[in-house]
Amino acid sequence: MVVNNKLHTSRKSKSSGDIKHYHEFFTSGRVRRIYLDELGEAASLPIGIATAKLVIATDDIAIAQARLLIDRTKSEIGSPLKQEQLLQFIETILAYKFPAMSREEMEEMFGLSELKQTRFYQEAFQEGIEEGELKGKLKAVPAMLAAGLTVEQVAEALDLSVQEVRQLTKNQP
Repeated sequence: MVVNNKLHTSRKSKSSGDIKHYHEFFTSGRVRRIYLDELGEAASLPIGIATAKLVIATDDIAIAQARLLIDRTKSEIGSPLKQEQLLQFIETILAYKFPAMSREEMEEMFGLSELKQTRFYQEAFQEGIEEGELKGKLKAVPAMLAAGLTVEQVAEALDLSVQEVRQLTKNQP
């Protein structure tokens, strides 16, 4: 009994949000709080719930579960759109769970050749392109100014604001 009480207390402290506004629902039995670690084995759960359990899995278990979930998703989900959404969910969880892992490592470890097609990857890729373009523009500013162009001409040529160019010249040694 003490173990259950301790477990309940620790879960209570980890539960998010105050439920006092929903107390009526809980006492009526219409709503019940369910903890992910109480749901049983991922293999016996619906695929969406099993995927959500990845969040609480230890790293080594998450790797094995993710591989199984990816295979289940590919074989059990008939709709290409739903399949893509669930794979994105799995990939997002893995990206947060393994932040030091590169895209290539993740793709190899989990067999995610579809990774490049996901919105998560596309957005990250686009951000990388935009960041690279900006860095290239900023590197060109000193050379263009040294070649005799005005701040306004540099800004126009590089599609930057005059203020950005001036700020950059102030930061130069």
